[in-house]
Amino acid sequence: YADRDTVILGAVGVVKGDETDSGYPRTVRVWKRGTDISESEVVYEGEKEDVAVSGYIDDQRKRGGKMWVVWQRSKTFYTGEYWVREGMQGESRKLQVQEDADVSFFGELAVVELRSSWERGGRTYKKGSLITTDAKGFVEEGKEEWSVLFEPTENVSLGGHCYTKSKVILSTMVDVKSKVVFKEWKKGEWKVTNADRGEGTCDAKNVHPVDAENSEDLWCTTSGYNKPSTLSLGRADMKMGEEYVTKDIASLPDLYDKTGVTVSQGFATSRDGTKVPYFIVTPNNFKANSSTPTLLYGYGGFEVSLTPRYSATVGKTWLERGGCYVQANIRGGGEYGPDWHQSALKGKRQNAYDDFIAVGEHLIKEGICSKETLACSGGSNGGLLVGMMLVQRPDLWGAIHCAVPLLDMRRYHTLLAGASWMAEYGDPDKGEEWEGWIKDISPYHLLDGAKTYPPTLFTTSTRDDRVHPAHARKMVAKMERMGGGKWPVYYYENMEGGHGGAADAGQMSYMMALEYDFMWNTLAGNLKK
Repeated sequence: YADRDTVILGAVGVVKGDETDSGYPRTVRVWKRGTDISESEVVYEGEKEDVAVSGYIDDQRKRGGKMWVVWQRSKTFYTGEYWVREGMQGESRKLQVQEDADVSFFGELAVVELRSSWERGGRTYKKGSLITTDAKGFVEEGKEEWSVLFEPTENVSLGGHCYTKSKVILSTMVDVKSKVVFKEWKKGEWKVTNADRGEGTCDAKNVHPVDAENSEDLWCTTSGYNKPSTLSLGRADMKMGEEYVTKDIASLPDLYDKTGVTVSQGFATSRDGTKVPYFIVTPNNFKANSSTPTLLYGYGGFEVSLTPRYSATVGKTWLERGGCYVQANIRGGGEYGPDWHQSALKGKRQNAYDDFIAVGEHLIKEGICSKETLACSGGSNGGLLVGMMLVQRPDLWGAIHCAVPLLDMRRYHTLLAGASWMAEYGDPDKGEEWEGWIKDISPYHLLDGAKTYPPTLFTTSTRDDRVHPAHARKMVAKMERMGGGKWPVYYYENMEGGHGGAADAGQMSYMMALEYDFMWNTLAGNLKK
């Protein structure tokens, strides 16, 4: 809302052609109360091939700043433009920042998050940094004098940041372990006012303001593999060394028996020598005798970090039965900042798959499991990951679960929101990209009739509006045709639900029971052979 009677919006379907090729809004409109939406004024337009455009207000007046009106053009998933002006009237100016940078405002400051290194005024600011400058001078006059709010190191990255009335909260990761840091702008520099002790924990911490403009109150959520999610209240203005969590509000009940369950972190070595972290949850009385049913989960894309979290489903269906659960933090994610993500983009995608294979092989070498007792699972981009495990290393897995997956990478960009992901995978219509690498990461095209594939379950949803169910349907049909019945392939398509695969708790429970029982029973059956 710009005021009581005016709203800024992006909408699809107001007029023909107002969506992008990815199906998102191509125009920003200003809509006045009491008028039809078709009469709303178009104030900003993007291009048809853009991912999306949006408009919003970043009001910093209560922190001593201005009310900034922002038009954001997302040219790709990771690049775009910011056009900014003060208030609803006047001329918008394009911010002179890198196309892959993110911009926000905090009081009198503009805050820029870098995905690429940036040289300004004789200094190079590292990718993954947060830097700040005077907002009014930067927006209206192009003036800039940068200060560093956060700078990454080899093993410390930024997971996210948010604001209270006077503090900036940095959610950092130290080798993927959570550490929260509080900073304040004082006398022209950033100063740490409080922080978690030590070098992070194997529990995930999420901190958000209760009322960012008016108070220092916080919502704090902690979660771990053997620790149910807990919601607490906190304060951002506590002094260094003081506990910023002040009161627990609610915790989820323990929904599985975690007696003796142990959480630890390990590292595997990928093919190019990169150290790949993973978290492992072992059951009570665990012995490394290569016979424990082990589930390896991964994602590895879109700069998404897989941090520890409580999962009653994993606990009930896997850990209580005596299995091991492993979560791999492979390249393509954001666990070590933009570099970690960019090292698996487009033609470098194989790095993510090599990382996942390396973790699987490491588990076998350490006696955690054997090939017969190792399963892998992933969904969406993670479905592409385990699809590649199926075609690249079918010998490594006792069972595979592939959920709501991308599999046909020749046509993915023509289906639903697929066009928006070309910055991640590449453009199959460009011959040099298809021949250069995309055909080598397309499981549908890599099936080989001469190979033997492990038991595989594909699950999807008829109403998935993000990744089309055709990916899974075609893959299963091709495997049945090519294999002539010799490949144990299974398929379940839920008729409802979106990209999550289910529409309600009952459907989700059924889907999860189906998936985990398939993997457990398959691995247990392998042990008996």
